[in-house]
Amino acid sequence: MADSDLDFQTGESGASATFPMQCSALRKNGHVVLKGRPCKIVEMSTSKTGKHGHAKVNMVGIDIFTNKKYEDMCPSTHNMDVPAIKRLDYQLVNINESYMSLMGDNGEVREDLRVPESDIGKEIEAKFEAGEDFLVTVLCAMGEECAVATKVLPIK
Repeated sequence: MADSDLDFQTGESGASATFPMQCSALRKNGHVVLKGRPCKIVEMSTSKTGKHGHAKVNMVGIDIFTNKKYEDMCPSTHNMDVPAIKRLDYQLVNINESYMSLMGDNGEVREDLRVPESDIGKEIEAKFEAGEDFLVTVLCAMGEECAVATKVLPIK
């Protein structure tokens, strides 16, 4: 009758971290998965159809988390994965042992995100030391999260 193998202890939405899109529909400044990493497309060029009948699209992308450069080539009629990217703004409350205390719009505080080891991380620490109130923009894609920018706190 019923399947005894089903486990309902975890509640996942079932939403995928990526979705397919035809290569020819991708655009510069859009996002794509190159070599298994979520990237922002910075350069695209299409070659003519060749002997085997497919135009090829050559893409150069920058990893949205590590800023490493990736290149890939794909027939224009094939599908490529596009990462589902979520961008959230949090107010920085505190920095404790290189972990940020971030407060969301709903008042919930999360303390599971490290200060990035990049220029953004240095900027966050400098603004925090100066006592400024500001927002930290966090990108979420493919199971990874990283602070990528800061914004001036809007006055309400």
